[in-house]
Amino acid sequence: MSATVTLESEAELVANAVRELARRTRFPVAFGGLIEEGVVSVTSIVGARTRSLDGLRVRPERGLGGRAMIELRPRMTSDYGSSQQITHDYDVFVLGEGLRTLLALPIVVQGRSRGVLYAGAWNEEQIGGITTAPAMQVAQSVADELRIRDEVQRRLQAAPASDAVAPPQREELRESFAELRSIAASVDDADIRARIAQVERRLLTLAGDAVPATTGAIPTVHLSPRETDVLACAALGSTNAEIASQLGLREGTVKAYLGTAMSKLDASTRHAAVTRARRAGLLP
Repeated sequence: MSATVTLESEAELVANAVRELARRTRFPVAFGGLIEEGVVSVTSIVGARTRSLDGLRVRPERGLGGRAMIELRPRMTSDYGSSQQITHDYDVFVLGEGLRTLLALPIVVQGRSRGVLYAGAWNEEQIGGITTAPAMQVAQSVADELRIRDEVQRRLQAAPASDAVAPPQREELRESFAELRSIAASVDDADIRARIAQVERRLLTLAGDAVPATTGAIPTVHLSPRETDVLACAALGSTNAEIASQLGLREGTVKAYLGTAMSKLDASTRHAAVTRARRAGLLP
């Protein structure tokens, strides 16, 4: 069985983010890219008047974007040409486009810069919190997507290539599913949650192929997303307190979700609920 999953390319991911950055801020120009072999190659540009930004490659520590990547925080200037706070390695690109105001946003995944997004204007603009907040949200969305796909690819690549799946691999699939549910619970972006759901379905398919069929099918059961979140964590042996911490819920809320899931599955204990959920194809 194949353990691959179809995702948009990194270039498409950046292109979508750059378009969203331009849409959600007042800056007329936006561009960006991800790090490859230690250098950010700008792969997407919108709103530029010239082709001066074509071919821009940014190294960490160099220029405004390089500084943002090293410091792991946004950097900005309203007078790029005369700024004394940055190196001017890329003036031929930035000033060639005529940009004066520039905002650089690092894409930070687990404490490491993976790329940078820029928003710029030809005039001097005052950049405040109202302007930077939506820009930072765009960069964070890209970081969330990269973090999720990193984990998904790591987990799926570790999945066995044959139909004969040993118990340790089945447990790995179950841990993967529970971790994805936990990640989904912390992400607000609907598109990213939809991507996670696609991978969850893939994991359920892998587990369905791997786990021997059981007799005594149960009626169709529909669990809410939160009931599934809680039951997936319970399947790994987590206590109510541990589940609450993982999902950002109150312990009493976890107990309530478990109760409703058990009721729907006609199970008297959480362990029985997990078993019946697996038989129903709701958990790996």
